[in-house]
Amino acid sequence: MKAQALHGHLDALLLAVLERGALHGYAIIEALRARSEGALDLPTGTIYPALRRLERAGHVASSWSTVNGRERRTYELTDSGRRALAGERAGWREFSATVGQFLGDTPPPPA
Repeated sequence: MKAQALHGHLDALLLAVLERGALHGYAIIEALRARSEGALDLPTGTIYPALRRLERAGHVASSWSTVNGRERRTYELTDSGRRALAGERAGWREFSATVGQFLGDTPPPPA
């Protein structure tokens, strides 16, 4: 799945991944890939700008650490991010229910 197809949803996906706990950038990419069974294999050039955007919005906080002699930035959800994720989930339920009325497997009754 291409990053373009996720337009408008990437931030929510990142917040949902971080809901399970703090992760460094590459681990976030791996979590997206694993939870989507490989459908979301996004480049770092897509993920890191989105994480910076979420951090500027106050939804994510980051800190630097050294692991095995390598510096890496770890991201975690803030309280604001948890509220934003709850709003994204509510919006997604409404959106998917509405679109499902048109694209769902059950055809509408004849008019």
